[in-house]
Amino acid sequence: MNAKKLLVSFVMLVSVLFLISTVSAQATVTKVEINGVNVNNNPSVLSGETLSVRVEFEALENAKDVVLNVELEGDRKNVEAETASFDVEDGHSYAKTLNLEVPFDLKSKLSGVYELNLELKGVNFREDRTYELRIQRESYNVDVVSVFVPQTIKAGELFPVDVVLKNVGYNDLEDLYVSANIADLGVHATSFVGDLVALECDKSFDSEDNYNVDVERKCNEDDDDTMSGRIFLQLPSDAEAGVYTLEVKAGNDETVSGKTVQVSVANQFSDGNFIVSGNQLLIVNPSNQIAVYKLLPQSTADVTVSVSESIVSVPAGSSRTVTVDATGSAQEYTVNVFSVDGKLVDTVTFNSALGSGSATSPIVVLTIVLAIIFLVLLVVLIVLIGKKPQKTEEFGESYY
Repeated sequence: MNAKKLLVSFVMLVSVLFLISTVSAQATVTKVEINGVNVNNNPSVLSGETLSVRVEFEALENAKDVVLNVELEGDRKNVEAETASFDVEDGHSYAKTLNLEVPFDLKSKLSGVYELNLELKGVNFREDRTYELRIQRESYNVDVVSVFVPQTIKAGELFPVDVVLKNVGYNDLEDLYVSANIADLGVHATSFVGDLVALECDKSFDSEDNYNVDVERKCNEDDDDTMSGRIFLQLPSDAEAGVYTLEVKAGNDETVSGKTVQVSVANQFSDGNFIVSGNQLLIVNPSNQIAVYKLLPQSTADVTVSVSESIVSVPAGSSRTVTVDATGSAQEYTVNVFSVDGKLVDTVTFNSALGSGSATSPIVVLTIVLAIIFLVLLVVLIVLIGKKPQKTEEFGESYY
């Protein structure tokens, strides 16, 4: 009985060995390179870069549907790439190259050891290899972690841009700045934010633990590798309503990084800040500062133009109305609007043939409606007063 069991065990062992030899006999890996460096020469790559993995192998016999898979095991995220299936012929050598995006996994260390897994497989065979790969941070690198702005911003408004920065580089960063820019509106602001260390360290350590690599750097528990800050942007009062791209950049002399977000701008004065209604010019100031304009009517040989006010002061968040009179044969005439520093802001066109003006502001329409309502109420009041009984009829005659 024991002899029979030994014979069965021996047959199973021989079968397994035969199967292993069959599975691994069709192709074999001969060389692996990482960014052009032999994997056996301890290559090091940078976090966040594109990694090129070149694998050379030899076919030991004909094989169909061969696939090469490469996987990089990170601390928080694994990345992998795979070739399409291909055929190989006995006695020939082949090479395949795959690209991997190295993850930003080095949150609390400057460098680390990761596993690179290689799998070459076909219908009846499979070969696995595992290599150690050193990954380290880029020398200087600041990450714009987040950018926050109000959901909707009004034209003319001063609004905050909240930014969070993190040092994800190998070295400390000094003299960092942050800038915010909306190119389509010509809005820009820059602010100095200070320094960021590469690693925050506990006060119980003399230097950071970096997988036995001595970088000769002391830790200071009072230093930060992350900071948050705020920068303000002033929108122009004539900004058109719509969605704009806000770009935030952070950096210093060694590195610059950026992030973009979309901002929504609202402007209730869709006709602009200078609105024509008949011979009236409505000047709107939606900003939070007083605005002063100089009006210069454009008279010609065919028309003489005048304004009721040549210097107009419009308080913040309000409007002023100016009367524009024209005499002559020309139906169309213009008024130039200048800022206090002499810059031409706008040229407003009037057309006497339109009667009600070339454009009607919603504010003007509302004013007219309210005026009509007031007149109707006034007429009703007069009618009611006219029907009121006389005093003599109410109390009768008096005799003395």
